[in-house]
Amino acid sequence: MGDDQKSNNSDQLPIPKSQFPVPNSQLPVPNSLRLSLNAYSFNDMLMKKQISKDEVLAFCAKTGFSAVDMTGYYFSTYPVTPSDEEIFGFKRKAHELGIEISGTGVRNEFSYEDDAALNKEIDTVKRWIEVAAKMGAPVLRIFTAKAYSTGDQRKKIRDRIVKALDACLPVAASHGIILGIQNHNDFLHTADECSELITPFNSQWLGLVLDTGTFVAPDPYEEIRKATPLAVNWQLKEKLLIDGKQTMMELPKLCKIIRECGYKGNVPIETLGLNDPLNEVPVFFEKVRKALF
Repeated sequence: MGDDQKSNNSDQLPIPKSQFPVPNSQLPVPNSLRLSLNAYSFNDMLMKKQISKDEVLAFCAKTGFSAVDMTGYYFSTYPVTPSDEEIFGFKRKAHELGIEISGTGVRNEFSYEDDAALNKEIDTVKRWIEVAAKMGAPVLRIFTAKAYSTGDQRKKIRDRIVKALDACLPVAASHGIILGIQNHNDFLHTADECSELITPFNSQWLGLVLDTGTFVAPDPYEEIRKATPLAVNWQLKEKLLIDGKQTMMELPKLCKIIRECGYKGNVPIETLGLNDPLNEVPVFFEKVRKALF
């Protein structure tokens, strides 16, 4: 065989030893979890106009967040629906910076006995479903009732919450928006109470924004674990309640639950009561990142 022929053969691609694909176990598995910032971490600064929504987006990009959850309070006309110009401007800036919008939210109250007051709350949620759709936020965070109740009073309030959700869910479904009920040491204290409210709807457009810091139970980590099948989004916090006291979160323990529960997507973190979120949020972000990944 001449030298020219050897050269031509050596340029050919090697023939695979097998026509079958490489088993999945031999391929790198991409991490299906990403960290988002709940903008409430900057609540004081945002409400006092010391930082803008666009500046929060820039902070997210600089820190390493994949996404942001920008609550409705921080839009200029809340609770009135903001203009398309404001919604789309925020959406465009997020895209420019490579930041997803993992959710938004409103502060509603579904316990009102007065029909006019309850309908006003329902209307707010419906209007912000439309805002979430325009913004590109898959989840709209909502609440149930501010106060915990028992007995006949709880049943009456639950009926009003169900009535409100029945009114809102068709609108959510028509816009492709998931309503995420946040447990907030309010009407919902335990994973079972969350399930008792959400599961009977059997709707892909209703789930739980799992707030890791507000379960009221002897073992809040077990409550978190039990609630994970309902989770459509998260509020990962620095502290949780143990025996009625604010206690530092055991991040490795929590993050193990998150990794093993099958949830995929963004996990928003929220820090509360910070004096200097610009410098303190990155510290918590790094702690969560190391524990989660």
